[in-house]
Amino acid sequence: MTTTAPARAQPGFVPVPRATLAPRPPAPTPEQRGSPAVDVRNFSFAYGSRQILRDLTFEIERKSVTAIIGPSGCGKSTFLRSINRLNDLIPGIRHGGDILVEGTSVFSPSTDLVALRQKVGMVFQQPNPFPKSVFDNVAYGPALNRLVPRRDLPDVVEKCLRQAALWDEVKDRLDEGGTGLSGGQQQRLCIARALGNQPEVLLMDEPASALDPIATAHIEELINELSAEYTVVIVTHNMQQAARVADYTAFFYLGELVEFDRTDVLFTKPSNSRTEDYITGRFG
Repeated sequence: MTTTAPARAQPGFVPVPRATLAPRPPAPTPEQRGSPAVDVRNFSFAYGSRQILRDLTFEIERKSVTAIIGPSGCGKSTFLRSINRLNDLIPGIRHGGDILVEGTSVFSPSTDLVALRQKVGMVFQQPNPFPKSVFDNVAYGPALNRLVPRRDLPDVVEKCLRQAALWDEVKDRLDEGGTGLSGGQQQRLCIARALGNQPEVLLMDEPASALDPIATAHIEELINELSAEYTVVIVTHNMQQAARVADYTAFFYLGELVEFDRTDVLFTKPSNSRTEDYITGRFG
């Protein structure tokens, strides 16, 4: 979205620079983008008679971090779960429009949900490691989906744990239960487990909301590193976090997409007064 509003002082919000994160190039402009990893086209969603999302249209750039912000109940998590159709488990749902992942509709009758959820991984708000060993948590997906020969599973587990910045902490504890790790370690184990399925898109629903500041910093640094290889979509209530980690930010309000832009633009020169009111704390 192109904005023409003049720069304005935002007394209620000062974006925190990525002081502790590795430098990232500026997000490309719409003219510079290639085909999107996720293409949202007039997407609407309802639980029975309750309309949750209305006519969402925007594109999520591949190998970037996109943050979804907005007040509680505005449909952020519902949208995230729609991308890999986790909402299908809820009775009475209906949707309109479409969501394409790498050019293919997730709602096509020919869509294989197992393959879709392998391609689009999910990390939830509360860490939820399997009641298995650290090794088996990460190896479960590749073994179940036969992504690699069984003899290669140790290499896959090590690679994923290294990508999740957890290997050095657990390399001597691979046979211990994943639920015995600390909260921050469990969340990184869940990220490693998702990476084991070789996804193209990684969804994160408030991945650091239950963690302490040190563990949160680990997760943010990890998101920054993962976006070099994966498309990351994160739901967060923490606007400072969105400013630190996201290349693009979408602001949802009452089920509608109010504004979508590069993060630096949205937080400093929002084109919609509702966006400015939200990021400066006038409501939310």
